Amino acid sequence: MLLWYGGVRQEVIMAQRRQHGGAFKARVAVEALAGHKTVNEIASAYEIHPSQVAKWKAEALARLPEVLSDGRKVKADSSPETEARLYEEIGRLRMEVEYLKKKLGLCRSSSVEG
Repeated sequence: MLLWYGGVRQEVIMAQRRQHGGAFKARVAVEALAGHKTVNEIASAYEIHPSQVAKWKAEALARLPEVLSDGRKVKADSSPETEARLYEEIGRLRMEVEYLKKKLGLCRSSSVEG
């Protein structure tokens, strides 16, 4: 980026924002949760701002119950609208299967067997 300052052209280098990956954030948050070091010590060790450490720690605490919840429980969406839509789709697919069987001659009708 070029700037004019006092009639002199000067080039200014802008610092880019650092983007931290999930593994880095997790490492910092776990260290903050452990409580062996202060937030300021962790921030200086990882060269980040102390407020960032506090933010990642709070986010980790907020999401831990969700992450550690029992994954075996299935959250079923059993609303009447969803159920009706699924039954409609089942009926449509059954009709398609019967149509294709008849077209291919795989299905014998009850009148032929008699």
